[in-house]
Amino acid sequence: MFNSDLADRAVNFIELLPHTKGEWAGRPFKLQDWQRDDIIRPLFGTVNEDGSRQYRTAYIEIPRKNGKSAIASGIANYLLFADGEPGAEIYGAAFTKEQAGMVFNVARQMVLRTPELLKRSKVIDSSKRIVVPGTDSFYRAIPAEEASAHGFNAHGIIFDELHTQKTRLLWDVLATSTGARRQPLTVAITTAGHDRLSICWEQHCYAIGLLKLRGQIPEDWYKDIPTAVVDDPTFFAYVRAIPEEWDWQDENNWHIANPALGTFRKIEEMRAMAAKAAQLPQLQNTFRRLYLNQWTATETRWLDMGAWDRSAGEVDAEELRGQTCYGGLDLAATTDLAAFLMVFPQADESYKTLAHFWIPADGIEEREIRDRVPYRVWIKQGFVTATPGETINYEAIRAYIERAAARYKLSEVAFDPWGAYEMAQKMDEAGMTVIPVRQNFQNMSAPSKELARLVLDQKLNHGGNPVLRWMADNVVVLEDENQNIRPSKKRSKQRIDGMVALILGLDRAQRNQGESIYDKREVRTLG
Repeated sequence: MFNSDLADRAVNFIELLPHTKGEWAGRPFKLQDWQRDDIIRPLFGTVNEDGSRQYRTAYIEIPRKNGKSAIASGIANYLLFADGEPGAEIYGAAFTKEQAGMVFNVARQMVLRTPELLKRSKVIDSSKRIVVPGTDSFYRAIPAEEASAHGFNAHGIIFDELHTQKTRLLWDVLATSTGARRQPLTVAITTAGHDRLSICWEQHCYAIGLLKLRGQIPEDWYKDIPTAVVDDPTFFAYVRAIPEEWDWQDENNWHIANPALGTFRKIEEMRAMAAKAAQLPQLQNTFRRLYLNQWTATETRWLDMGAWDRSAGEVDAEELRGQTCYGGLDLAATTDLAAFLMVFPQADESYKTLAHFWIPADGIEEREIRDRVPYRVWIKQGFVTATPGETINYEAIRAYIERAAARYKLSEVAFDPWGAYEMAQKMDEAGMTVIPVRQNFQNMSAPSKELARLVLDQKLNHGGNPVLRWMADNVVVLEDENQNIRPSKKRSKQRIDGMVALILGLDRAQRNQGESIYDKREVRTLG
């Protein structure tokens, strides 16, 4: 059921509030059409048969500079002053005190500049509270560190930038505190993030699945997120984004993610940032998340994935038979993913690579859900081998490498000595040259930088291996005070074993090539 009076009541209240920042500061908050008709009216006007509000949770995902804080503050003030709830407790939640204070400060300024509200309330800056004595209600900003506190009885919850929440504890504590209220409302308002184990990613996927089911977005968008099977009438979803698989540089897509583009969202600033991101790969994920609401695999991108794809080239395993190559082996943990890469130097100073991966067969469905990648498809395609049991069979890896050594001129195999000495010893006994290389700045920086250069120059041909591409998109690098870099498994949210193996193999290939890049640099000591 839709109650136009309740929808109008919410709109009219919010439009009595003033803007608090920028060129519109002090002017009435005139809602844009999309703010009014797509968010506020359906959110507050859709009711149950008893007249109570139908939606109990709202997930609103829009890029920065589209008025998130103003909408969130307007909703918070409406729930506090005009929702008819005695003893209303409204919480403005965020990960840090500073973030929680951002929406509070906007709501506070709205109250201070609205005499009708100011005379009914008391603003307490020291504790970040707005108190309404007449209804015994309050609005309070709280950070994640207060998640362990008890006694919440929330009527309204505004979660600002949900993607920054490191755990789901504060979300769960507040959401479960609404049970005694007749029509509570939890509003998560956020930009996209990168942590796909977070509460925000969970809510994002839930929202996308419902939007597909409701026919509000096409089913072929967000291909990795399935359409919901059953609708949830209590969940309101509003997502303005372009799917992760779309071209982030195509301006024709930008308006889909930015409803305010052309009004208070300036396209000139977007163009300037896009041009900068095109030149600096480390800014690409920032632009995609904050400007287009694309969820990314990492916080900061190391490699330009467009350049990676352009560098794919043609790699034919049979044509490489008999050619000299250098191997990189990363065993990781026995319960995860292992990788072996061979790097083949070519006459034109480019490189071709062959990659293979291993994974335990037991629990592979759970790993697909955890990592959100199609391991079983990759197994059928021949990119991954599943070894029986709960752990990877290292003997199967050793046998594969020995067969590769017989087929190609496998000159050396570099490996991280952590956990691999036993296999390395057996390979050495079989007549292969194995080189221990610890994954530190000293050993990994030069080949990592060279890999990035080769990708940009389209001289690292990987044949479009989908497993390696996934890992390339996952890599986060660390940088020391001397601008040395190395890939970080701890900082990377998903698997990067193949990229580590590639860097190890590339390092050995270049060290053994006549006048390598290292001839012009200080010789480094491995190990």
